[in-house]
Amino acid sequence: MPRGGKRGHKGRGKQFSNPDEIDRQMKAQKELEENPGAEKVSSAESDEDSSSEDESESRKRSGVEGLIEIENPNRVSQKSKKVAEVDVNAPRELSRREREEIEKQKSKERYMKLHLEGKTEQARADLARLAIIRKQREDAAKKRDELRKEKEAEEAKAKR
Repeated sequence: MPRGGKRGHKGRGKQFSNPDEIDRQMKAQKELEENPGAEKVSSAESDEDSSSEDESESRKRSGVEGLIEIENPNRVSQKSKKVAEVDVNAPRELSRREREEIEKQKSKERYMKLHLEGKTEQARADLARLAIIRKQREDAAKKRDELRKEKEAEEAKAKR
């Protein structure tokens, strides 16, 4: 660090205290040292004036809230409910995820019911595939029966 302590920002002008301001601060400090009760009296008078202003406002606002009047429609103030006011039997509202889960289950049940009745595309495709397989099996069974009958007829001829 260079000698002389902190350096000012580049390009910024140096700020010097006004001599009148320094004199005024010195006088205020001397008066406070000589009469410590004088500051309290003057602050008590200002407190009385400010208390009448506070009565007009229901609560003291802190920070920027006191300067700007904000109307936020999304802000929900928490209201405490009494035990007598709480209705246990009232239906509670479901969250979005819970509603979606219930809708998903209902649609699945509806689909399975239609599927068992054979009214869905997948059920129709399955039934058509099943019909083809049955037809093939019937043909294969008939062929086996014919082969068996032929073998039996040949065996019967061979025995004679």
